[in-house]
Amino acid sequence: MNPSSSSGRCDSQSPEDDHMDDWLYLSSDSVDPRGLEVGRDGRESEDRGKLKSKLVSAWNSVKYGWSLKQKSHFNKSSPVTMLGHSYLLSLQLDREHFRRSFTSLLWLTYRRGFTKLGGCSLTTDSGWGCVLRTGQMLLAQGLFLHLMPPDWTWSSSLPLVKDDMDLPENRPPADAGSGWSFVEGPKKRGRKLSLGSCLDRRMDFTHRRVVSWFGDHPSTPFGVHQLVELGKSSGKKAGDWYGPSIVAHILRKAVAASVELPNLAVYVAQDCTVYKEDVKRLFERPLPGGPTGTSQPWKSVIILVPVRLGGQDLNPTYISCVKKLLALKCCIGIIGGKPKHSLFFVGFQGTCTTLYRWPHYYSAQLLVVSCSLVLALACCAIDDHLLYLDPHYCQPTVDITRENFPLESFHCKYPRKMAFTRMDPSCTIGFYAKGEKDFEALCSDVNAALSTSAEKYPMFIFAEGHSQEEEGNCTPSNNITRILRNNTLKRSDTNNSMDEFVLL
Repeated sequence: MNPSSSSGRCDSQSPEDDHMDDWLYLSSDSVDPRGLEVGRDGRESEDRGKLKSKLVSAWNSVKYGWSLKQKSHFNKSSPVTMLGHSYLLSLQLDREHFRRSFTSLLWLTYRRGFTKLGGCSLTTDSGWGCVLRTGQMLLAQGLFLHLMPPDWTWSSSLPLVKDDMDLPENRPPADAGSGWSFVEGPKKRGRKLSLGSCLDRRMDFTHRRVVSWFGDHPSTPFGVHQLVELGKSSGKKAGDWYGPSIVAHILRKAVAASVELPNLAVYVAQDCTVYKEDVKRLFERPLPGGPTGTSQPWKSVIILVPVRLGGQDLNPTYISCVKKLLALKCCIGIIGGKPKHSLFFVGFQGTCTTLYRWPHYYSAQLLVVSCSLVLALACCAIDDHLLYLDPHYCQPTVDITRENFPLESFHCKYPRKMAFTRMDPSCTIGFYAKGEKDFEALCSDVNAALSTSAEKYPMFIFAEGHSQEEEGNCTPSNNITRILRNNTLKRSDTNNSMDEFVLL
């Protein structure tokens, strides 16, 4: 949303912001009804605010509704990597697997028409909540790894099988096979469910449950109402701009306050440093009501690392590192975007400088894969793009309190991509570790991925021991270190920075 044409304003808007779209800046007066005069003027101001919200929502719906249906063109000769999995689009099996995997990602966008946010009259997050939405998508991916079996995909795109269908009354003879069982109720009978069908039903139930946790309702643990409420302790309120670093700490608080996930914790790195002992302390934190006095790990951990990969622009040194991190199965995505336009990065098209890992089911097609790899290496220089989910399309609110509420608007069919050079340097990278052993493997894999930038300055590091501050009291740091840029060490100007990030 162009700030110059939006319903809000930004007190520190610069001339350069005139061409920055998709963001609406709301002043505190426009979102805080306590500043409105009681009486007719107050009612008129509130009505104007509602009208502005509707106009902003309509603008985003028109703009992104049109662009959403414009499919990105993917080079079939160049490999696609998404959250630890590799796909060759020139192969039919890979194309289908990529389609199912992408469609299974949770897509959380602007919504309109939900219950008023606390302390204001806003009923939509259109124009200001996109970083909260990308944070939700990253957390949702971590929850899928935590609750679902490996390589789970959403079954909605698969046809129904007979095992899951009710059959009309037609009682078989007494000597019929034992494969039939009768369902309680008038004139209905069904088959025994296969093991795979039972598992699918269980996973569909868990999938719907996870979606409901992100619903736009005051009672949901990770909905926009709860995230805005938790952001108040960081000085944020509805209508304010939330940076990737702030959102990382909001997600940590939301998971800690949730009763649905007692065996999961979130760790946020400090000053681009992941302190191993602090993370292990989370693993060993006992569950409520569980046994005490042992070193048995009880919790899984999501690790969030806020970084800034350049001054005003992305430092090209880190592009290879970003690729390698997105190629790891422990990576759950990146809260990032273009300047003033938050996106959820889930993969890329192109190749890493290291040996590419191919799916196991191509062992019988080694010749085909080898030829495709040669073509991919030849195309990588001209086809280097990030894959992302865009939260800016404004959709009506879904009532998640209804039984069997529709799920289609929470999944995106169209993968989008953009050039690496357009990536904003401010971002938060997410990882997931099921247990302490997985964390050790994560440290090894991530360190190997970061080795590309280690000669100059790593994106972030793992350190032994504990941080100086207690993890529960940590807040985004305002300390600034130096960043290597154009082969010289310079002080970076952060006056127009996206967030209070530590510069590398």
